[in-house]
Amino acid sequence: MPIVVNVDVMLAKRKMSSQELSEKVGITPANLSILKTNKAKAIRFSTLEKICEILDCKPGDILDYEKNR
Repeated sequence: MPIVVNVDVMLAKRKMSSQELSEKVGITPANLSILKTNKAKAIRFSTLEKICEILDCKPGDILDYEKNR
């Protein structure tokens, strides 16, 4: 899939653990892991909104498009 999720990059920039983000967003660590490993087929806008709010970023900071992926 050409959509790439860069949650791990933003976590590193914000010096936050995956566990902390999953607790604040209200998703399981397993679901966050699925996002981080680019295995997710979809993401709810409400979840994306919470992630952006907590990491103080925009959706474009998390989602990327790589045409030849």
